Amino acid sequence: MLLAAGLQLPFLGELVALLGAGTAIAYLCYRLRLEPVVGFLLAGVLVGPGGIGLVQNETLIGRMAEIGVILLLFSIGVEFSLEKLARLSRLVLGGGLLQMGATTALVALLLHLLGTNWPVAIFTGTLVALSSTALVMGLLAERGETGSAAGQASLAILIFQDLAAVGLVLLVPLMGGAGGSTADVLLTLFKALLIIGVVLVLARLIIPRMLDYVARTYRHELFLLTVVTLCFGTAFVTGLFGISLALGAFLAGLVVSESPYAEHTLSEILPLRTVFNAMFFMSVGMLLDVRFVLAHPGLVLGIALFIALLKALVTGGSVLALGYGPRVAAVVGLGLAQIGEFSFVLERLGREAGLQPLGRPDGDALFIASAVLLMLATPLLLPAGHRLGSWLEARWPVRLPAELAADGQETTLEDHLILVGYGRDGQHLAWMLRPLQLPMLVIDLDPHRVLEAREAGLPTLLGDASRRAILEAAGIRRAKALVVLIDDRAAAERLVRLAHYLNPTLRIIARAGLLRDVDTLREAGADLVVPEELETPLRLFSHVLDAYGLSAEEVAAEIQALRAENYQAFRHPEQVKHVLSALTQDQLHTREVTVHAGAPAVGRTLSELALRPRYGITVLAAYRDGRLIPSPGGDFRVRPGDRLVLVGPAQAFVACSSLFRTPLSAHHARQLGFSEEETAELEKVEPPAQPSQ
Repeated sequence: MLLAAGLQLPFLGELVALLGAGTAIAYLCYRLRLEPVVGFLLAGVLVGPGGIGLVQNETLIGRMAEIGVILLLFSIGVEFSLEKLARLSRLVLGGGLLQMGATTALVALLLHLLGTNWPVAIFTGTLVALSSTALVMGLLAERGETGSAAGQASLAILIFQDLAAVGLVLLVPLMGGAGGSTADVLLTLFKALLIIGVVLVLARLIIPRMLDYVARTYRHELFLLTVVTLCFGTAFVTGLFGISLALGAFLAGLVVSESPYAEHTLSEILPLRTVFNAMFFMSVGMLLDVRFVLAHPGLVLGIALFIALLKALVTGGSVLALGYGPRVAAVVGLGLAQIGEFSFVLERLGREAGLQPLGRPDGDALFIASAVLLMLATPLLLPAGHRLGSWLEARWPVRLPAELAADGQETTLEDHLILVGYGRDGQHLAWMLRPLQLPMLVIDLDPHRVLEAREAGLPTLLGDASRRAILEAAGIRRAKALVVLIDDRAAAERLVRLAHYLNPTLRIIARAGLLRDVDTLREAGADLVVPEELETPLRLFSHVLDAYGLSAEEVAAEIQALRAENYQAFRHPEQVKHVLSALTQDQLHTREVTVHAGAPAVGRTLSELALRPRYGITVLAAYRDGRLIPSPGGDFRVRPGDRLVLVGPAQAFVACSSLFRTPLSAHHARQLGFSEEETAELEKVEPPAQPSQ
């Protein structure tokens, strides 16, 4: 109504100021190679009440920040799984209890020795013991480490802290002399655990079926709306019973992770999560009183350093005590050395109950200042933990326990074919490739087609393959070939461009609905585009076999068998006898790479590229202007349009990708969701090798 009347929203100016400052400072941090989280925290400090005061409505920003925490924990739950959570139960209970108990006890004992009464000392210890789930898991997600051993150990301890926070909300009033009896507290805790169990059971019965109905509509906006409703609805229900909203969202994500829609859900929720997470970190920065810090710099820095050192030692020691090794202990210890967002909530509850942190009149300002400074330092402490862990591990090697080591040993596809679209042509192609035992993964948005592929024994992903998160989940960087069989022209072009950029050594074969689409897909990076009106399945079949190094005679014989008796193979596949045998390892590891104009390899000799000494890749042959050049020498200079026949392991092709990657324009980089730093890292090329004397 206000907008219709031409009136301004009362908080819009403050929101614009906060977002503008956050964008500007985050961009500056990008240029300085700093984590964007630092920029968001600094933006909050700058425009908040403790800075220049452009934003005064802390309540509004705080509510938006809570949304960011809920979305973050939901997406983390989607990336996790109940099986992984059960596998980490020893660390959740043992490590979490040891970390929180030891930290609280040490802080409380020290404060009591300094003259603070026990309730205030214990209250302060609980504030210090909690760490920031949003900050730590956000940084680990940006670094791609949520699935690492340290990432799982961090999440396990943070889960225990979130569970403990439920009890602390009830205990803080008791410490201040208010609230119910101990029996009331225990009864409430029992109810909380009961509600968590009920939510998980009901969610597992209802959510997969609901997502299945929505996914059949093939509407992105409806699926996103359903996922957001699920996330906040579960958080709301758990919040009604006094359980952490963030923990409720994490439980909802865990349930989704057990469904076929996990990757699709994650790809839809990531952009929304990014916006609200920025609001969370800016809201934390707004809490800092700059004047107080300038008036007491030594005291604030001293307390912050003491907390960081104490938590790093206790948390790292807790992880070590369970046998997790020095690398994991160092990363987790320094990564969780800050004070958490839930500590701010408990601090407010304690203030209402007459509990002042540290037992000082200015304890709340001192606590907030130290907490914000530690959050600002966390993006620096996390990589420092990796360096310290590497140094310790070299002198103190320890084998990881099975629950963490197993995650790094999960089998992943290599040199595989990604088949996007499991319609009629996709099913025919998959059936014709079956005798080769070709490693293959199917991606489709249609739940029925995904189910059909799964019933046929094929690995599957449900989601939009033109989204980066889905392609990454499909192992696009390790794949050897991609077949695109979708009818959406815009999505197909985006998919081909994104896949070619992520893996320029990938052989991309696409189907075009119309002849005029051929040039568009070729320009986007497709090696071969087959118009739909041709014999699509057979053409695709022959080109896939060619990509995997089978001879022309073998391919021709197989196609002849498939065409025999008026395409009898397509009507009665069980009656057809194939002439092909399974692929050899040499065929799997051989790739034919087309060199596009603008790729760094253009203009360099094979000696300068040093593919064999640097990457372990051998050049078997080259095709130029239709002419075969077997075993080209070191003086062979690469030109645009050359096709190089290379052999090597999948990981070697990942390492040399930058040589064949065509740089993205700024427009296409923004369109595909790549930051300037990501493109700079992906397009970084080693200098040419010096010619041997």
